[in-house]
This record gives sequence, structure tokens and C-alpha cells, in this order.
Amino acid sequence: MKNGGLKLDERDLRILAILQTEGRITKTELAERVNLSPTPCWSRLKRLEKIGLIEGYRAKIALKRFGLTMVFMEAELESHRAADFARFEAEMRQIPEITGCWSVGGGIDYLIQVMVKDVDTYQRLVDRLLERGIGLKRYYTYVVTKAIKEDSPPPLERLRAAD
Repeated sequence: MKNGGLKLDERDLRILAILQTEGRITKTELAERVNLSPTPCWSRLKRLEKIGLIEGYRAKIALKRFGLTMVFMEAELESHRAADFARFEAEMRQIPEITGCWSVGGGIDYLIQVMVKDVDTYQRLVDRLLERGIGLKRYYTYVVTKAIKEDSPPPLERLRAAD
């Protein structure tokens, strides 16, 4: 598979697919599953990390068990100059309750994911954002009432079919 100048063979793709769903797999088990001995498998894994295809290993925490509320916010900025976007994005990176922020095309500028204790805490966060003068013109709030599906991106096998 060629992707942006990257050359990946079937074993590389298999390693990525396995790690995507089983991040805690042992190196020995991973090597067995891709039909390699541990040392070459480890070398491939390190190469995939070095070239930036593996960004990290994470645990999926049951945040609901902590009583947290997920909120999505659509945000529109007052001005669309590069400096205004940069200031807003820098602010988003500094707020721990903001767990995701994406610049999007369409009628809004950003889609923001927020994890808070409750709706009151969320509103206090929004009030602080408005007071900071970071150019927030308008926002829309969507409180998550039930998670229907929370998966990782599609398995690489499905993405490869597009090649």
C-alpha cells in the first residue's frame, strides 16, 4: 500500500490493524499473529512508531463511572483571520475539560468535545470562554444523553479496500 509516500506491506498493515483493537497485546503474541519472529516484528513496530503511524497507546476509560457528562459544542468565531483562528485554537489546547476540538467546514468553524461534571460546570466553562475575548461569536450546545456507538476508526482492512 502506498499512502502519502509510505510503503506498507501486508504485515505492516496487519500489525496496525491488530494494535488498533488490541493495544495491550504482548510483543510475542503480536509476532505470532503476523507470522514473524519477535525481533523482526519489534523492528517493524518501532519503524511504524518512528514514521508517525502509531501515535500512542491508550486505555478506554469508562468515564460514565466517574459521573462525567459529555457535551458537544459547535462554535463560530467573530472573525476569520488566521490570527483569530490561531488564538482560539491555542486557548482550546489549554483547557483540560476540552477533550477534542476539530476545525470543520460548513456553517460552523469548530466542533468541540467537552467532558464535565454536569451542565452547570459546562456553562461556567462557556462563560469563561466568552469572558476571555477569544473571538467566540456564537455557540450551540448538545448534551450527550446516551452513547449509541463509540468505536475507534474503522479497521484498516476496510480502509485498504479503497486503494
